[in-house]
Amino acid sequence: MPATTSARSKRGPIIISRHGRPALDRRAGPRLAWRDYVQWWDNYEAGPLADGQQPPQALMEVVADAEVVFASGRLRAQQTAAQALPHKPAAHDPVFNEATLPPPTLGGVKALPKTWNVLARTAWLGGHSLGGETSKEARLRAKIAALRLHEASAQGKVYLAAHGWFNRMLRPELRQLGWICVEDGGDRYWSYRVYVYRGR
Repeated sequence: MPATTSARSKRGPIIISRHGRPALDRRAGPRLAWRDYVQWWDNYEAGPLADGQQPPQALMEVVADAEVVFASGRLRAQQTAAQALPHKPAAHDPVFNEATLPPPTLGGVKALPKTWNVLARTAWLGGHSLGGETSKEARLRAKIAALRLHEASAQGKVYLAAHGWFNRMLRPELRQLGWICVEDGGDRYWSYRVYVYRGR
């Protein structure tokens, strides 16, 4: 067998899922001023999953034989990993945390959290950070996170439970490392993507 084929067969695949539905509902009221949204986001980041959920059978099946399991440093991702793969504890690593959502400081504006999410992500992509992690810093973190997954894949199948936007940020970094997406489940709660190694 050629060396390149042998090397590829020893890596991955990597399965990356979004967390399940959070307990804190971004669609629910009341409407918030930007300062109130800052507190809402902090509560969301610290919060658990909503009760009464079951992982999709497809997710449980695809990660069942994972050799390495990661979750971000957030409870909702950790609970997702634990429910999707209950027999194998995940390593919790904040390198996989969601990219922050700092709202623009719009005086007199009140909106639902889902609206602030859009406003905050747009502002963040434009350089706004409210003193937190910038988009440039998050891209550097995504490079580190992708490399961590790549290195772990030498042990076999890898499963990561993380977050919608940061999972998107991982895609180009994984491509640069030689990974391609062969199954795209979208961006819904509990959705997942499967990456396989094709080499650089």
